[in-house]
Amino acid sequence: MSAPSLHPSALTQAAAHWHALQRQGDVTPAQQRAFMDWLLVSPEHLREYLVISETAGALGEALRAMPIDLDALLAAPAAQGTGDNVVQLPARAPRAAAPAPARRRWLPGIAAAAALLLAVGVGTPLAWPHTTRYVAAHGAPRQIELSDHSMLHLNAESEVSVRMSLFGRRVELERGQASFVVAPDRRPFAVHAGGLLVTDIGTTFDVALLREQARIAVSEGRVQVHGDGGRGRLLADLSAGKVAQVDYRDQRVQLRDEDAASMIAWWQGRIVFRDEPLREVADRFNRSNTLRLRVSDDAGALRLTGNLRADDLGSLRAFLDQQPALVIQQRADGIHVRMRDVAESVVKKNSSN
Repeated sequence: MSAPSLHPSALTQAAAHWHALQRQGDVTPAQQRAFMDWLLVSPEHLREYLVISETAGALGEALRAMPIDLDALLAAPAAQGTGDNVVQLPARAPRAAAPAPARRRWLPGIAAAAALLLAVGVGTPLAWPHTTRYVAAHGAPRQIELSDHSMLHLNAESEVSVRMSLFGRRVELERGQASFVVAPDRRPFAVHAGGLLVTDIGTTFDVALLREQARIAVSEGRVQVHGDGGRGRLLADLSAGKVAQVDYRDQRVQLRDEDAASMIAWWQGRIVFRDEPLREVADRFNRSNTLRLRVSDDAGALRLTGNLRADDLGSLRAFLDQQPALVIQQRADGIHVRMRDVAESVVKKNSSN
């Protein structure tokens, strides 16, 4: 009996090409259309693509689990005296024989993928991987409907990249703050931000990149937060009304309760802050105003509570004037805030008497 051919068929090579291109991520609109055209030629194309995808995933898991010295593997010479393409693997300790695995059955997976294609709509932008970047400029928050009908609220001075594919919805929050009202869909919805992975479980939630922490707030539903870009442990399992603040440095988690209206108040142009450092409050006002709030290092740590309009600097100035520990000075380049020293405190106290 002749040995089976080691050369992949043209169909397998094409499926591997499309799989590699999608994993790479930078797919042009023309390539996306070409991929969809190729996929819909026949069920064989879809079947082969799914086989390649599942095989690549299984191979990646197997390699991660195998105790192979990759340096030795790459340095091993090819076997001599044979006509086959054989590479000698480094010797490993013998293992007990395991029963042969059952042969994979691809049909259920193919049927599920075909159903998914029908569910998301063949021929629409959802039918192929595509990445879109959204930017909100200073003083100009945006509300965007994504291609899966999820709503993205993007705060001013913020930026996200959204990647939609057949098998997932991935968002990268690169800076600033964004809220998500996630539309029901078979595909998972995940947000990567500040070294964290936030996985949606049917919900409305907010993610903000602060100076020293990432803040995740859930106003409806539930999310899970994993560390190390999704490869680490589960840091928080948040239900509605819960907020997690995760330090960038050590991923230490602080949990607290907050009402849903406060979490999304910025959608209506309000800034609600509760026992928050003044430096972070200033950052939120500075996203929306040309006249900037400039806070000294010592005053920046002062924790305050308030509820103000983002564009109402008069109310902000009045609110700060009421804080006995602060000195407020308005100059051409902004509103300067610093801590009051002891002598100034005595003068203020005597004048108030």
